[in-house]
Amino acid sequence: MDAAKFVPYNPPVGEASFPGCAGFFLVLGLLFMAYFLVVEVTSSKKDRNIVKEFLLAAIAAGLLGFGTVFMMLWVGIYV
Repeated sequence: MDAAKFVPYNPPVGEASFPGCAGFFLVLGLLFMAYFLVVEVTSSKKDRNIVKEFLLAAIAAGLLGFGTVFMMLWVGIYV
């Protein structure tokens, strides 16, 4: 394996956009998490919808996960 034949990897997201992506995903994830908590606190036992709760929690977890990854990339922790 000759190192001269390797093609350098170009990431799909530029390094300059890591802070913006991190902020966007984290803020959006926190908003979905806050809405999930409001739904949990204000709904009665009869009015709860497991599908709505699961979707809100899954979206919030996914957005917070992506935000955390971009934040780690931003500070130099390459995962």
